[in-house]
Amino acid sequence: MKNERTLLLFEDIASRTVPLGRREHLTFKGNEGQGRHGWLRLTPAYSLQLVQRLVSELRDTDLVLDPFCGTGTTALVCSQAGLRCHTVDINPFLVWLARAKCTTYSESDISRARLFLRRACQSRTCRSKEGHWVPDLHEIEKWWNKSDLATLAHLFGLLSSSSLSESVKNLLRIAFCRAAIQVANVSFGHQSMSFRKRTHSSALFEDDFVPSLGPLFWRVFEEVAASARVPAGSGSIKVHLGDSRNLIEVLPRRDFTAVITSPPYPNRMSYIRELRPYMYWLGYLKSGRQAGELDWQAIGGTWGCATSNLMKWKPNKSVIIPDRDFDAMIEKIRGHSEVLARYVHKYFEDAVLHVYSLRRVLASGAAVFYVVGNSKFYDVMVPVESIYAEIFRSAGFHRTSIEKIRKRTSKKELYEYVVSAIA
Repeated sequence: MKNERTLLLFEDIASRTVPLGRREHLTFKGNEGQGRHGWLRLTPAYSLQLVQRLVSELRDTDLVLDPFCGTGTTALVCSQAGLRCHTVDINPFLVWLARAKCTTYSESDISRARLFLRRACQSRTCRSKEGHWVPDLHEIEKWWNKSDLATLAHLFGLLSSSSLSESVKNLLRIAFCRAAIQVANVSFGHQSMSFRKRTHSSALFEDDFVPSLGPLFWRVFEEVAASARVPAGSGSIKVHLGDSRNLIEVLPRRDFTAVITSPPYPNRMSYIRELRPYMYWLGYLKSGRQAGELDWQAIGGTWGCATSNLMKWKPNKSVIIPDRDFDAMIEKIRGHSEVLARYVHKYFEDAVLHVYSLRRVLASGAAVFYVVGNSKFYDVMVPVESIYAEIFRSAGFHRTSIEKIRKRTSKKELYEYVVSAIA
């Protein structure tokens, strides 16, 4: 890897001519309208442009690792650049999504998907959801009105019972998820999803499928199909289901030469919460308890029972967070909230376990790039970027640096950074 040039890369990305608060191209907004990268939105997704710039500095022989896969941005960029990349995530839905994004789809796949949709739109369905399976999503009526839900259930039932190949089904699943979230009673105007008030019925159909659901699904499907026609790339991509705190047991190799990733931020924002509608429809979640348990396994998880589990959690005395002000910071947070103090402490304990695990699968001289954001709880700043830098140093990395990338659209003191180091 061109380490000397790459470690100075962000001076160009974060150009002084563009104010920190106006770099929306370095957020998920920069991924919109970018083909496969925009198939399904995860609000905290990091910048496609950022990853592309980093990947452009790699050699053809580099072996890339993303230990926090998310929606598969790093994997897909590497595939498009013809590079080898392994990526890991503890969430099975995100593993599926990354694999679907990096799959090559044939014209035959697209034609079969289109034929299925045409036949589905010609079939009649009742206005009631009786007879159709719907996911056991808590208060599902908040998400979709009765007519919309019946229509979605009818289409999903047809898809689930079909004998289509997995690649064809995946194209239709992507289109289904996109359409379902478009008609859901939710807003993405802020960092996280929220429900909105209905001002009128958003029923998708009257007496049959065609008049209203058909155009919606056709439009969404054609958007997916157009990007699916563009090859995912020639890179070799492997997506693994596993825990980033124990990479040695997940990954088949120990010679990665570059790491490009963005771990969850310690801001109590739950990925499970944001992904619930997709995960319930596709069968990756069946209950709120299961959602909470999966979030508890994830670094920074805080959904459902994950919060109550925090009150039973105790720090591992053998895991040292290498920041001299860490204990004092935790005590300040504890003065406001015991659960938040435990949350932040556990987050960084997990981060230490991850970085030490990461070190064991890297080749000597590997360059790592972590996109992270700082946090603030009450009046206590959490300098995430500097704590990560200290963790890297304690794990034997050198040439550690921190670069401020952009102002985040939240509290005025919150920014996004790239923490880089050499193994």
